[in-house]
Amino acid sequence: VNALSAVMLFNTEEEMAFTIVIKGKEKEGDLIHTFPKAKEHVLPIVGLYNDYENKIEIWPYQNPDKKVTHTIKVADVDTDKNIISMDTTKEYLKDQVIFSCPATSDLSIATDYRGDLRIKFDRALIWDIKQTNDGHFWMSSDRLIKMPYVLSGLYEFDLVGKIYREYRIPNGYHHDQIFMDNGDLMVLSGDFEDHTVEDRLYVIDRETGEVKKTINYKEFLEPGANKSGSWSDEDWFHNNSLWYDKYTNSISLSGRHMNAMVNIDYDTHELNWIIGDPECWPEKYQKYFFTPKAGQEDFGWQYEQHSVFHTPNGDVGCFDNHHFGTNNPDKYLDAKDNYSRGVIYRIDTDKMEIEQTYQYGKERGAEWFSPYICNMVYYGEDYYLMHSGGIAFDGDGNPSNSLGALIQNNDDGAKLYSSTVIMNHGKKELELKTKSNYYRAEKISLYKEGSNNLTLGKGEIVGKNAKTVENDVKIPAEEAEGLIDPKREARIEDQFDMLTFYAKFEKGQLAALVLENDTEEHQYFISTASNNIRGAMCSGTFLTDDDRDTRTVVMKEGLKGEYKVKVIIDDKKYDTGVTIEA
Repeated sequence: VNALSAVMLFNTEEEMAFTIVIKGKEKEGDLIHTFPKAKEHVLPIVGLYNDYENKIEIWPYQNPDKKVTHTIKVADVDTDKNIISMDTTKEYLKDQVIFSCPATSDLSIATDYRGDLRIKFDRALIWDIKQTNDGHFWMSSDRLIKMPYVLSGLYEFDLVGKIYREYRIPNGYHHDQIFMDNGDLMVLSGDFEDHTVEDRLYVIDRETGEVKKTINYKEFLEPGANKSGSWSDEDWFHNNSLWYDKYTNSISLSGRHMNAMVNIDYDTHELNWIIGDPECWPEKYQKYFFTPKAGQEDFGWQYEQHSVFHTPNGDVGCFDNHHFGTNNPDKYLDAKDNYSRGVIYRIDTDKMEIEQTYQYGKERGAEWFSPYICNMVYYGEDYYLMHSGGIAFDGDGNPSNSLGALIQNNDDGAKLYSSTVIMNHGKKELELKTKSNYYRAEKISLYKEGSNNLTLGKGEIVGKNAKTVENDVKIPAEEAEGLIDPKREARIEDQFDMLTFYAKFEKGQLAALVLENDTEEHQYFISTASNNIRGAMCSGTFLTDDDRDTRTVVMKEGLKGEYKVKVIIDDKKYDTGVTIEA
């Protein structure tokens, strides 16, 4: 998955450890790593430069006099077009990079202290990247199961692209995942059976992919109890991040479309508290809100926030997008009058009081405003990364109220940007500026101490996706003569566990995908609505330039045998000429 990588393979008669150096364009850019003892050496080489003759040095551990140098020429893979500037010192990042996760058609990249790219993904792995102690990385799969961005699950992989496991999640995966101390995965999903999204989480066994626990947010919150400016019936909560606090055995969730960070008991799923503006919430929820401590002149609530986290002393932080800037629709802020920021709150759950202890970004005003995506990372007291990844300006140069993912393909001159800032005790250690929107940014090491050689062998798929929800009422349709019209540009991708149907339809046209044989018929709704109806397009990676394009996925779970693939368009049923097997 990483165009700026290679693999070095060789055998030794005895078990030996080896040190490698991927030479930088200057000494500070060197990447050094020692791999553990082995006879078969399969070494991942990452951090190569684009369009460059990269020098790789290797020697037996503690024997640099036996150094051998290899040259790896990397072709031009068009990686540098999005970097505007990197403002940092040679000493700060050292061998680390800033990894930027995609929110548009521009895929994942990672940037070193010079502003040179050292990672460029060529497949659409999206959402946040996480690294485990074995050196493996975790992001979404690139197998879309529901537009616009719900994926089949997670990949566990090496940076060179070796995928060890795909974890399939029942109702798909979106936005975020965390690891619990026992190794279990906690992942965000949705409630497709009830026709809602981004309002469910699963706890997954890392070894088997088995679901060990399910939490449906309708257990503790009433949909529509509060509505942000981006709220919809389907996407009533919009959970974009989660955090497990082992000291209180609780989970904190960021609900963008309720302007709220909520905390629940891990065992009972009961609501503990809510951080957010209590205005417009029903009376029955008021007891869960905090009251700001007196004397805070600059205190402010967060709105349509992302990236909830807890610090070791119990403070709660997030990236406050501040989109709309209020719960009250009569007082919504325009982008030109708004701001975004990283913010830390100190809460007293006995007195139900709240204090704002840190913020960055408000002082930058509208030029740093991101109406969607973004994150904040805690590195230590008064030491944070803040990523304003959704900055956009319209064709006249004004801050845009539209989400960058929705206007990325417009021809009206709109421009998209991201800004990643690291502040350490009031000092700006780093600011990276790019020409595209990126969902999150993370500071990562390309090599992790103690990580092993790349392991060869077949990857595996664990867990399973849920059965695709069918139409509540079957659409009556008359069989049409002939195949579907070529102007639809229909095509089918048939995989072992799912099929994907692509076709063009007019906006609002009635359409359904049909699987049928001699004994049964299954109908699946094809959404022909314009992409722009979504109020929270957190990743536009899978969108196309043409609003008539549709992409419908049917999981083969619950199906058995051969099925003819047909399409209902208005009141006629057309054959595609394709038969699939489940």
